Amino acid sequence: MANRQLTAIDQILTQLDQGLRTVLGNAPEPQRVSPAVEIADTEMSDQERQHAIGLMRVNHAGEICAQALYQGQALTAKLPETGKQMEHAAAEEIDHLAWCEQRINELGGRTSALNPIWYAMSFGLGAGAGLISDKLSLGFVAATEDQVCDHLQKHLDELPESDSKSRAIVEQMLDDEARHAQTALDAGGHRFPAPVKKLMTLVSSAMTGSSYRI
Repeated sequence: MANRQLTAIDQILTQLDQGLRTVLGNAPEPQRVSPAVEIADTEMSDQERQHAIGLMRVNHAGEICAQALYQGQALTAKLPETGKQMEHAAAEEIDHLAWCEQRINELGGRTSALNPIWYAMSFGLGAGAGLISDKLSLGFVAATEDQVCDHLQKHLDELPESDSKSRAIVEQMLDDEARHAQTALDAGGHRFPAPVKKLMTLVSSAMTGSSYRI
């Protein structure tokens, strides 16, 4: 039974279970300790704290999207190696998800109420890219990670200087996301042209703007 090949229905049910756990439950236990664990909390004004919550809520929503994207691509990947790569990347993103959720809780905030919508949309995009080709799927990962890196860099510029804990988390996330993007390209991912990336930027801006507040 342990070696039984999963049917299409089995895979769909597994993905549905994964999605519900991701958007409705607490974040899974991370494999790595949070970069902020040994950093002491510092005093922030209420305005600074609320801004930090909003930015970390956006980062958390981005990790919800990453989970959905990778899971959708893993489901429809043509080559087993590509599916395994997507699953491995999703596992690493769990660390980011857990770190962001933990920091939001420490700051007294909450995660975005729109996360179920972002998960569903990202899963559909990932699955659709995987159905077309592994090359497109990997390219979509690289382009998405480039967008994430841009947002994380902006957040480093915007986070209060006194919020060393959030800054440490974002810095580590930035390093990881850049590596994921390069890994996808090295595996044969298609480099998206500038107009496509610009469209992706517009879409991601809508997500970040709403998740910051809701």
